[in-house]
Amino acid sequence: MVDAVTTATATDRTTAGRTAMATNFETFLSLLTAQLKNQDPLSPVDSNQFTSQLTQMSGVEQQLLTNDLLTSLLSAQQSGGLSGAANYIGKDTTAAWSAMKLDGGQATWSYELAADAATADLEVLDGGGRVVWSGPAPDRTEGTHDFTWDGKTSAGGQLADGGVYTLKVTAKTGADETIESQTLIRGRITGVELYNGEPYLTVGNSILPLSTVIALQERATTTTPVGTA
Repeated sequence: MVDAVTTATATDRTTAGRTAMATNFETFLSLLTAQLKNQDPLSPVDSNQFTSQLTQMSGVEQQLLTNDLLTSLLSAQQSGGLSGAANYIGKDTTAAWSAMKLDGGQATWSYELAADAATADLEVLDGGGRVVWSGPAPDRTEGTHDFTWDGKTSAGGQLADGGVYTLKVTAKTGADETIESQTLIRGRITGVELYNGEPYLTVGNSILPLSTVIALQERATTTTPVGTA
């Protein structure tokens, strides 16, 4: 599997490359200086060879400047990613994400069904991928529906706040064919954070990558008519 290159890892690689080239550049200059000092006056360095060496040195110097420019651009991109994400604060969002923290004995998700289902089951999984609760979905019709879990296991035990859980949806037709479904997080964006160069949004008790957002809208405001208390 190919790992995604984030702004942070790209910056680290660029910095490491610049350090290596700078070391090689200094070594090259030292060798060239020593060569000029110790050349035989009766048999000086061939002019074509000397020109070639100078061209190589110029190329390395240009590559160092290019790496410095790339580092600056990556830093600007990282800063811009956070400030750009900050524009989403206060908006209502829908994200294709399933991780939610249990808080106040509750965790709320949404789930979407692509068609009416004959059966639709939900499973709540803990951080280790173990099913701690399962049961029928409250609504099996096509569309998006909300589900609030009370933090209790299938055996009736109450789980402590603070754990992170995910919701899994399985829906089928009367012919036992799978219906497309997905778990969603819906709510108001209250904050942004930066992890490994990628902006994350705070939505309720979930922190989700900006890249998972599939819908945004202005939060509805309530106005009081003039002349009313």
